[in-house]
Amino acid sequence: LAEATGAWVVGVDVNPHACRRAAERGVRVIRGDLVTPFRGGAFDVVAFNPPYLPTDPDREWDDWMEEALSGGEDGRAAVDPFLDNVGRLLAPDGTAYLLVSSLTDPEAVRERARVNGLASEEIASESHPFETLLVIAFSPAGRD
Repeated sequence: LAEATGAWVVGVDVNPHACRRAAERGVRVIRGDLVTPFRGGAFDVVAFNPPYLPTDPDREWDDWMEEALSGGEDGRAAVDPFLDNVGRLLAPDGTAYLLVSSLTDPEAVRERARVNGLASEEIASESHPFETLLVIAFSPAGRD
């Protein structure tokens, strides 16, 4: 679909298994950590489904599936560094979309974005028995 619309799409993941699966499905992929492989300022859209489940450090194990799910003690171990850096990747009219859980304190997520010069807007939510999943859109603050 992306190529049919003329979009250029690239995926990034630290997990070699996720990278291989994406490549098998025709997605250009870079094995890397968050936004570090990119210099910046060129993306119209950035989407991130981070590991967001709050996890007690004593209950974590060294496993790729755990890394895909565990967001550290507060659920924001990957979210906060993403918000600290994604602004440099966005084109002037670009938007970043982030999936977060009610378990990760969405207001803290939005505050972290604000501190980093990003405006935020909740654009979707879905309730589940133990959490609500939210999609929050972030754009450079002050953009009309």
